[in-house]
Amino acid sequence: MAYYNFKKIAVVPNSKDFTDIVLSKTQRKTPTVIHRHYKISRIRSFYMRKVKFTQSNFSEKLSQILSEFPKLEDVHPFYADLINVLYDKDHYKLALGQINTARHLVDNVAKDYVRLLKFGDSLYRCKQLKKATLGRMATIMKRQNQSLQYLEQVRQHLSRLPTIDPNTRTLLITGFPNVGKSSFINKITRADVEVQPYAFTTKSLYVGHTDYKYLRWQVVDTPGILDHPLRIKTPSCC
Repeated sequence: MAYYNFKKIAVVPNSKDFTDIVLSKTQRKTPTVIHRHYKISRIRSFYMRKVKFTQSNFSEKLSQILSEFPKLEDVHPFYADLINVLYDKDHYKLALGQINTARHLVDNVAKDYVRLLKFGDSLYRCKQLKKATLGRMATIMKRQNQSLQYLEQVRQHLSRLPTIDPNTRTLLITGFPNVGKSSFINKITRADVEVQPYAFTTKSLYVGHTDYKYLRWQVVDTPGILDHPLRIKTPSCC
């Protein structure tokens, strides 16, 4: 079973920033000058290099997103359920699936246009093929903007989750609002949970650790629970 450090997931840029980063790197890392008097084989090689470099950068960054975000089948069931509560797991899987599809589409576009570039018969023709390739790659990424923004929201929430070890001894503090749960965890651990004389001060999970009889315990403070009795509606008589 894989263990993830959610705080190490890199920021997910929107589609425009994503494309700008990749194209800027292509411009900086590949030759930028080509002359008409060069042999056609050299011209073809020049533009094929740009296309392949751009494709590899897109593929690398998309693969990084897919590898850094946790797979629900691999993480501990506690975190899988927690992610499902915060964000519907079907929507989460769909977003990652669309990113994976975009990676394959970029690879296929590069492969198709590199094949066309091999038969480019002039500088102008090769340049137009290169522009068409980069344009199609940018269009593919533009269509992924919604998925990228969604994954960035997921990343921000995951990075704020407390580090909870599901396999260690755990003391879960639950109860009605404003009964002293946060004060208790502050007394027995080094956690610094805000305490106020009104209800619902604690709005998320807080984790601390304490030793009892030479054993380390994980202590989790939770928001207050309101236990309302079930109201059963009785049908009105005719």
